Amino acid sequence: MEGKTAFQSKTIVTDLVLPSETNPINNLFGGELLARMDRAASIAARRHSRRIVVTASVNHVAFNRSVPLGSVVTIEAKVSRAFSSSMEVYMDVWIEDRESGESIKANEAIYTFVAVDDTGRPVKIPALIPETELEKERYKAALRRKQLSLVLAGKMKPEDATELKALFFDN
Repeated sequence: MEGKTAFQSKTIVTDLVLPSETNPINNLFGGELLARMDRAASIAARRHSRRIVVTASVNHVAFNRSVPLGSVVTIEAKVSRAFSSSMEVYMDVWIEDRESGESIKANEAIYTFVAVDDTGRPVKIPALIPETELEKERYKAALRRKQLSLVLAGKMKPEDATELKALFFDN
């Protein structure tokens, strides 16, 4: 199975924040943004794997900036690392400044998806080939995040988490 680049999974979703999607202070509901990110990330994961994908986890979400009513919101999603059947998808969320049109980073998130067959069983997927410096950074960090998740879930012994240990101890 040949590897794929992050660019091949790149998904951009742009939408407008409507009144029915906002809270009492006229900012986009966090849950609405989570749903939009889930859809964008699932498309990126599907493009990478060419399979049915299911959301396995929401690993990280940072609501760094509120998204006001009427904002143009753009979510850029790309697979940051592929494992055997799972893949991590990293998303950057941008809002357009109303006056200048400049894009301002508002939020980011990391979701994990699993590729499955028609019966819901995990299937093998292509490796990811990072190209840019940012893709390489996110690729390396994805393994640390996976190891941390496995350790916290009791599925990996801390001493076996080599990438995590490398952050804290000299080899």
